[in-house]
Amino acid sequence: MKLKGLLKKKYAVTTKEGTKKEVPEGIYIQCPKCKKSIYRPELKKMLGICPHCGYYYPLAARSRISIIVDKNSFEEMDAVLNSQNPLNFEGYEEKLERYQEKTNQNEAVITGKAMIEGHNVVIAIMDSGFMMGSMGEVVGEKITRAIETATREKLPLIIFTASGGARMQEGIFSLMQMAKTSAALAKHDAAGLLYISVLTDPTTGGVTASFASLGDIILAEPGALIGFAGPRVIEQTIRQKLPSDFQRAEFLLEKGQIDAIVTREAMRHTLAKFLKFHHKEVE
Repeated sequence: MKLKGLLKKKYAVTTKEGTKKEVPEGIYIQCPKCKKSIYRPELKKMLGICPHCGYYYPLAARSRISIIVDKNSFEEMDAVLNSQNPLNFEGYEEKLERYQEKTNQNEAVITGKAMIEGHNVVIAIMDSGFMMGSMGEVVGEKITRAIETATREKLPLIIFTASGGARMQEGIFSLMQMAKTSAALAKHDAAGLLYISVLTDPTTGGVTASFASLGDIILAEPGALIGFAGPRVIEQTIRQKLPSDFQRAEFLLEKGQIDAIVTREAMRHTLAKFLKFHHKEVE
């Protein structure tokens, strides 16, 4: 069988009128879970959820902002902060530049002030597309500044997490961010202010062990992987087979580790309801 011509970058399809049109490369994407093809515009319309099996694709930070906050209400903070290379880790600067070009953002988190159904908030949204959302000095600093702004201006805080954990290229400087963000949250809590943590896939490592788990209300997207060490590491350590849904949002809800699982379509309105209740409480 001749394979030449089967793997062209453009494909011809026949329309209802009988005419043929070329389909550009990448217009369809294969779902990693059910393996079915998805028309990209349909996937965008579905907010990044597979229409066949319900698999949740990761959302870029700015895409999530567009579906969560009120239109034209987002005011970004600290956009100019850039990571350095404190340990002179070989190739780190080049890697940062590649991800900055790829994602069109400086770091793995975007922070700012916004409104959700008319309620003022400070919001931070992590992006797993930037070095797997790993937390270095700048990620920790931006989140800490966001928390401090919320405390100073007496505003509720929402953080969407998506991270592989601490950034190995920054070593102890990365691990320090766990304590820094947690200390800032303690002051926010002491001021009687609301913090909602929303865990998305994946939320692991040092992020889970710090600010992700400190919310007054902890929500999660369906199927999100949430944990400290990965399942394979745990299995190798305890030498036991773990449940198939171990460290998934549904498992954590059953064990009382999170408060609710909220679909992506319902997230905006759910957050608005909590903000409304909190506003009435503090009046």
